[in-house]
Amino acid sequence: MSEFRVPGEGEILCKVLELLGDNRVKVICQDGETRVTRIPGRYRKRLWLKPGDYVVVAVWDFDPKKGDVVHKYDKRDLDELRRSGYAEAIDNLEKLG
Repeated sequence: MSEFRVPGEGEILCKVLELLGDNRVKVICQDGETRVTRIPGRYRKRLWLKPGDYVVVAVWDFDPKKGDVVHKYDKRDLDELRRSGYAEAIDNLEKLG
C-alpha cells in the first residue's frame, strides 16, 4: 500500500468509523453515506485498519450500501490527496466522523 493513488471510477474516499469483526468495517463516505465494507482476502493480513484511517472503497454495483476496501492512505499521503483536489472531501469527512 505504498504507492499514492486517487479514487478511480466506481471508487469513493471514506473514513473508517468502526471495526465490526469478520473482516468487515463501517465507514463514512464522501457522499455522506455510511457503508459496511469488507476487506477482500488478498488484503486480510496485509492491510491493518483502525478508526480514523482514510481508505478507498470500491462500491458494489448490485448493492450501493456495501463495498470493498481497496486502498489505505498513510498519514503522509493525506497532504498529497489534499493537493490532488480532495481537500474539501477530507474536511467534510473529518466533520462527519
